[in-house]
Amino acid sequence: MSSRLASRPRCSRCNLSRHLCLCAEIPQVQTRTRILLLQHVMEIAKKSNTGRVAALAMPNSQVIIHGAPSGTDLELLSEPGTWLLYPDGPTAPPDAPPPRQLVVLDASWSQARRMTQRLPELRALPRLVLPPPEPGLLRLREPSHPSGMSTLDAVARAVEALEGREVAEPLERLAALRVQRIAACGTLY
Repeated sequence: MSSRLASRPRCSRCNLSRHLCLCAEIPQVQTRTRILLLQHVMEIAKKSNTGRVAALAMPNSQVIIHGAPSGTDLELLSEPGTWLLYPDGPTAPPDAPPPRQLVVLDASWSQARRMTQRLPELRALPRLVLPPPEPGLLRLREPSHPSGMSTLDAVARAVEALEGREVAEPLERLAALRVQRIAACGTLY
């Protein structure tokens, strides 16, 4: 790959190459559940980062950076009614009220696993466990974990589980559009 292609200018908002920019397509999805994206510091600059796109689409969301030199304020994780989206661990009782806030880890699987191991605030949270993704889910690459999917896909599926298909559909369409645009251009995103 030439250096000219490797250094294509990116959109400062969605972080994709400008020719793939999704900003005009990003919906505004109103949710009752607050989505708190706990983003690993190594995800910030990645072109593949979909947590940024999820946050742009959801006014009732917030991104907190984990691993920054200045430290991370984890006080929000202790708010009552907070759950963690994670594929295993202590699930909430079936009769529990739905979460008011859902923590979503925006990280690779190994980073997410280390975050849950190292942060007692995360270990204490009840879990929302999603079933593994359907075989037809559009992806750019095979996940490293059986339940693996992009952060945007995970948020869409969690919103569907908590608030219904109608609320989640714009997020699902956005995730599919992102994959389609990138796939149509090959690896140059």
